[in-house]
Amino acid sequence: MQVSPQDYQNVPIDIQTGKLLDWLVDRRHCNLKWQSQVLAIREKINAAIQDMPENQEIKQLLDGAYLHYFHCLRIVEILKGTEASTKNLFGRYSSQRMKDWQEIVSLYEKENTYLAELASLLVRSISYEIPSLRKQISRCQQAQQDFIRREEECQLGAAELRERFSSSCKQYGITGDNVRQELLALVKDLPSLLCEVAAGASALTEAIELYQACVEFVCESPAELVVPLLRYVGRRGNTTVYEWRTGLQPLRVERPELQEVPEQPKEDTIDWGDFTLEPATVGDGAAADGAAQSEEIDWGITIQPSPQVCSVVLGSGPAPGTWECPQHPLLTWLPEGVACGPDALTLLENTETRSQFIDELMELELFLSQRLEEMEEEADIVAMTQFQLAPAVLQGQTSAHVSSLLATTRALLGQLCTRSMQHLFMILASPRYVDRVSELLRQKLKQAELLLAKKELMGQKRREALAEQGALEPKLDRLMERTKELQKLVREGGKETPQRPPLSPTALHPSLPVLQIEADVSKRYHGRPVNLMGISL
Repeated sequence: MQVSPQDYQNVPIDIQTGKLLDWLVDRRHCNLKWQSQVLAIREKINAAIQDMPENQEIKQLLDGAYLHYFHCLRIVEILKGTEASTKNLFGRYSSQRMKDWQEIVSLYEKENTYLAELASLLVRSISYEIPSLRKQISRCQQAQQDFIRREEECQLGAAELRERFSSSCKQYGITGDNVRQELLALVKDLPSLLCEVAAGASALTEAIELYQACVEFVCESPAELVVPLLRYVGRRGNTTVYEWRTGLQPLRVERPELQEVPEQPKEDTIDWGDFTLEPATVGDGAAADGAAQSEEIDWGITIQPSPQVCSVVLGSGPAPGTWECPQHPLLTWLPEGVACGPDALTLLENTETRSQFIDELMELELFLSQRLEEMEEEADIVAMTQFQLAPAVLQGQTSAHVSSLLATTRALLGQLCTRSMQHLFMILASPRYVDRVSELLRQKLKQAELLLAKKELMGQKRREALAEQGALEPKLDRLMERTKELQKLVREGGKETPQRPPLSPTALHPSLPVLQIEADVSKRYHGRPVNLMGISL
C-alpha cells in the first residue's frame, strides 16, 4: 500500500527525550562541538548584560534566570523599542547594546547552536531537575514520618523512666522531691518503726508456747526454750543488745553517731592529696637514707580497727568495772553498766540480732504452716493417732486458730522484711548507701530529661524537613505550570518561525521549552508533527 504525500506529511516523528541531543547531532542539525560555541556565547552574554537599559521586563529576565536563545530574542524585541532613536536611514542600529545582542542571536542561530543548548536543558530538566525535586520532597516526607515516630518513642521512654522513678520512690517510701534528704529523714524514724515491730512480737506468745509444747512432746523430755530472742522481744521489747546479753539495764548508753556523709559534687574529681616530694640532700650519707626511709606518702587510705569489743571483767577491787576496746586496738577503761558500740544498739538495729530475730520468725512461721497442713489432712491416721497422747494445748487447737496465728506471724515478718525497711537498714549500716541510691534515682531522671531533649531535637528537625518541603513544592509546581504554559502558547502560535515565537514575559523562564523544540524540528521536516517521548509532568 502506497502512502500519498499528504498522508506522509501527517506521520509523526517520535523522539525519545533522553536521546534528543544525540538525535540532533546524528542528523546533522547541530554541530558536534556545540559546547565550545555555547561557551563563547555565554561570555558575550555576560559582557552584554553589564550595560542594559532601565526596563522592568528586562530586569525580570535577568533576575537569576539562565538566558537562552528565546530570552535573547525577547531582549532584542525590547531593545527595538528602547533603542529606536539610534536607527539610521538604512534600518541599522548604531547602539552598541543592539549590536551586541544581535550578534548573540546570530551566534545562536549559526549551525543551530541554540537547538543543541535547548535540547541539553530539556534533557537535564526532564532527567535530573524534576526527578531530583520529587525525590527531595519524598525524602522530606519520609524524614517527617521518622521524626514523628522517634518523637513518640522519646516521649514514651521518658514517661516510662519517670514511672520507674516514681515506683522506686514508693518502694523507698519517699516522694522523690529531694531523695537524699528524704532518705536520711527516714532513718530518723527507724527507731519508732522498730518499736512497733517489737510490740507486734508480743502477740506471738501463744504461737511460741504452742511451738514449745510441740517440741517437748516430740522429744519426750523438757527441751530448751525455742526462739529465745523472739520470746525475749515479745516480753521485754526492743531493748539494747547490752541488756539482752547481760540481763541488766545499762546505766548509760553511748550510741554511735550516724555520720552524715556530705553530698558528693556532681563532677567527680580525683583528690591526689597535698603531699610534696622533697629531694634528699646529697652528701649526708646514712642520715639522708634514714630520712628517706622515714618519709611516707599519705595516700588518703586509713585502716579502720575491728568493731569487735574486747572486754575483761574485773570483779574485784574497790571499783569493779570492765576493760573494753571498742573500735580501738588499745584497752580503755569504761565503768560497768555503760553500753557503747554495738551493745548500745537495739536488738532490731544490730545486724546480728536482727538476723537472728528474722530467722526465729521464719522458724515459727514454718512450724505453724506445717502444723496447719497436718491438721487439714483428715485422712492422716498416723498423725491423729500420734497426737492422742499430746498435751491439751496441742489437742485443743483448731485449724482456724492456727491459721490466725500463722497470719499474725507472717504479717510481722512482712512488716520487718519490706523493701523500704531493708533500705533503711542498709542506710543505717552504711551512710554512703544514700549517695548510691540518690545517684541511681537521679540517673533515671537525667535519662528522662535527655529523652525529652532528644524529642525536642526531633521536633525541630521535623519542622525543618517540613519547611524544606514547603520550599521545594512551589518550585516543582512553578516549573510544571510554566512548562504547560509554554506548551499552550506554542500551540496557539501556530507554525510561526522559532525566531519570533509569541511568548509572554512569564513564559520566558529557564523552564522546559518542549514545544519550542518540537516546532523547530517540525519546521525542518516540512511541518510533520514531532513528539518528544518520555516526558512526564
